[in-house]
Amino acid sequence: MDDARIVSVVQASSALLPYLDMGGLAVFAASGALTAAKARQTLVTAMYFAAVTGVGGGTLRDLLIGAPVFWMHASLPISICLFTALAVWFTPYRWWPIQALDWLDGFGLAAYAVFGAAKALAWGISPLPAAIMGVVSASMGGIFRDLLAGVPSIVIRPEIYVTAAACAAGGYVVLIWAGASGMLAAGLAFAVGVGLRGAAIRWKLALPAYRR
Repeated sequence: MDDARIVSVVQASSALLPYLDMGGLAVFAASGALTAAKARQTLVTAMYFAAVTGVGGGTLRDLLIGAPVFWMHASLPISICLFTALAVWFTPYRWWPIQALDWLDGFGLAAYAVFGAAKALAWGISPLPAAIMGVVSASMGGIFRDLLAGVPSIVIRPEIYVTAAACAAGGYVVLIWAGASGMLAAGLAFAVGVGLRGAAIRWKLALPAYRR
């Protein structure tokens, strides 16, 4: 399938993509706010963490593909981040499951990997760079969050993380290239990303480390 055909398929069959975008934004924002709450920071800091985590990866993606930075042209994305931070702030920390941060980050990872790849394809980016843009969208928000919090970045922990994003983004691109509808490709790729990251959280799955 040529690039023009891929773009037309993505644009014509993308009903699920806005939900992945807003859903990923919300859960990434929640993970940022939860990180601030865990560190006993102020509400303003929690809102800042939520915003940076929520829009960080998408901002870098848009700059790289030459698209308008999404949250600079609409109030909804940043509003979702701020309201999510408020919801987390007024919820007692003991109500959150022990692995809530990992699971929220995992759902955001899968959603943004798919949406990032889809947006790149829609802007005429070739399949391989588009898949990489999915990984960038999915992982950079968590990297920014961890840098702000002063903790080891999630991408260098032993469990599968970037691999899950790559499988989701790459799976979406391959399915679109093979002729699948945008809805089917997005749903399957998201499920693969969540499933792989969830298995890694549950059973501590990791790729072999360099040992030479």
